[in-house]
Amino acid sequence: MSFQNKVTIITGATTGIGKATRELLTGQGAIVYNLDVQKPGDDDRAGEFIYCDVRKKSDIVQAYQTVMNREGKIDMLFANAGIHLFASMEQTSDEQLEDLIAINIKGTFFTVREVLPYMKAQRKGSIVLMGSDQTFVGKGSSSVYGMTKGATGQLTKSTAIDYAPYNIRVNCVCPGTIDTPLLHKAVTHFASVNAVEEAGVYESLDTIQPLGRIGKPEEIARVVAFLLSDENSFMTGSLVSSDGGYVCQ
Repeated sequence: MSFQNKVTIITGATTGIGKATRELLTGQGAIVYNLDVQKPGDDDRAGEFIYCDVRKKSDIVQAYQTVMNREGKIDMLFANAGIHLFASMEQTSDEQLEDLIAINIKGTFFTVREVLPYMKAQRKGSIVLMGSDQTFVGKGSSSVYGMTKGATGQLTKSTAIDYAPYNIRVNCVCPGTIDTPLLHKAVTHFASVNAVEEAGVYESLDTIQPLGRIGKPEEIARVVAFLLSDENSFMTGSLVSSDGGYVCQ
């Protein structure tokens, strides 16, 4: 796969899967912009950082304008930014509900919608949305998070249909349990709520995967890179599992 001089935007690329994808693509010649509320450390120089809160459409619009002013094009977008919540419906506060919808649904919607005019003008573009194994299946104590990822799957498919005439491909990567800061936060919360040891939670997460372990961010990054690449020229509207076999059970 060649990404030489491909102008790429990744939201939420300071940590986790976003960071792994940013590092992979910059290492292969892409010009990558990280749109995040958290700035990378001083020793992390892969790509360019632009402060952007995806809950605010104005931040997204301004970030895209900055990229266009500098580069004159946007070839690829990975709408990765998102948050997680471990809670049943009754345990979910109104504020938590609004926050998940604002980031996971509205943030993804605005991130994709605002790049489409640029890609339409180019008559070409590749977009990947961040889904989840919960795009396909339900999990306990995950009603609102699962709802947002189900919505992401449908957004992927409808947008792919609408923009295929413009040679814009839209796909969705659907990771399972991945070793990221988001997972660590969820495990800490789960262990606290259930009064169990975190080590035991991680062990159980390994054992329920058919491959016998949780995934690494770098493994998902390679899937995202393929979905973004020109090697993936006849694939759009697809929800792609990368979950150690979890949802095939």
